[in-house]
Amino acid sequence: MSTLHVHAIEPRSRANGPGARFVIWFQGCSLGCPGCFNPDTHERGGQAREIDDLVDEILAQGSAIEGVTLSGGEPFEQPAAALALMQAVRARSSLSLLAFSGFAREEIAAMAQGAEILAQLDVLVDGRYQAGSRAGRGLRGSDNQRIHLLSSRYRREQVEATPEAEIRIDARGQVVLTGVDPLKLKNRR
Repeated sequence: MSTLHVHAIEPRSRANGPGARFVIWFQGCSLGCPGCFNPDTHERGGQAREIDDLVDEILAQGSAIEGVTLSGGEPFEQPAAALALMQAVRARSSLSLLAFSGFAREEIAAMAQGAEILAQLDVLVDGRYQAGSRAGRGLRGSDNQRIHLLSSRYRREQVEATPEAEIRIDARGQVVLTGVDPLKLKNRR
C-alpha cells in the first residue's frame, strides 16, 4: 500500500474549488513563498495516511461532495502519492479533481510523472504565491497564478465563482478558516 503525508483534511469545503469538496492539505513544501497562508505545511512529516484508507474516507462522503482538492504544502513534492491518490479516486468514482500547486504547469509537465499527473486533473491552479500581487478572488491567491481547465468538466465562470473563504465549526467545536483569501473574512465588519 502507498502512503502520503497529510497536514489536514476538510471533508466538505465550498471555498477550495467548485461545489462541495473534500480537501487534502499535503505536508511538505520547499518552495517557501513569502506570505504563504499555510506555513505550518512546509516542514516534512505530517500524518502518514494509507491512500486506500483515504479514498475510502473520500467515498464515504457520498453525494455530499462533487470533488477532491489537493492543496498544501505542495502536493507535487509527493508526486507518486498524489498520482496514486488521483488514480484511485478516478477508478472508484466520478468525482472531479482540482490541485493547487506552487509549481507552474510547465514544471509539473517536466516531472517524471508530470504528464500522468496533469492527465488526472480537471483543474490546476498553478504558480508560486506572491504576497505583493495578492488577487484574493476566485481560486487565485495572487495575480501571477493561473487557472488551467484540463478537462471539459468546468467552465471558467464556475471556477472563478468559488467563494474566497469560509468559516466552519467542526464536530470537535474547532473553528476552521479556509479558502484562497480567508483573511478577507477576518477584516469584514
